[in-house]
Amino acid sequence: MDTASTTAARESAEARSEAGLWWILLITGSLWLVFALIVFQFDARSVNAIALLVGLVCLGAAVAELPAALQAHGGRRLALLLLAAAFAVIGVIALVHPEDSFSTLATIFAFYLLLRGIFDIVVAFLARGLELWWVGLISGSVQILLAFWAAGNFGHKSTLLIVWVGATALMQGVVQIVRAFELRSVAHA
Repeated sequence: MDTASTTAARESAEARSEAGLWWILLITGSLWLVFALIVFQFDARSVNAIALLVGLVCLGAAVAELPAALQAHGGRRLALLLLAAAFAVIGVIALVHPEDSFSTLATIFAFYLLLRGIFDIVVAFLARGLELWWVGLISGSVQILLAFWAAGNFGHKSTLLIVWVGATALMQGVVQIVRAFELRSVAHA
């Protein structure tokens, strides 16, 4: 057996191993959807609730990036770990300083949306061979648009921040559920 076929066999085994865990993405995607539903019920007058929402979403995104980072190799692993670290830092800042102004929270969340949107678009283009690669492209594009909206001064920042957090959680849930079914199809192929 030559080196190329050995490498291909190993990559195929790794893909099947990863695909066997499709149900984890299905569960986490469903939890993101439940979280989004809860977010939309928050009262926009509560600064602490909004800070908590932003912090939890960012920390959740940091945790969600870790399994992918552990499975990746080389530059992709480094990029995922840096993305997870950035989300964790932003989440902690939002939780530690809940009394900060809405503009600060909007700025923090705008950076989160920008980073996540860029990452989703890059991953979508790298996965163009997959059937539903365009879902990540749309999700990333919407997140980047929301990032610039969050950075703007449009008034009613508390209400907009809740909408941004809820929409981001909703998109994250949909993307993870779609990815779960993509992995499931690989596992059963």
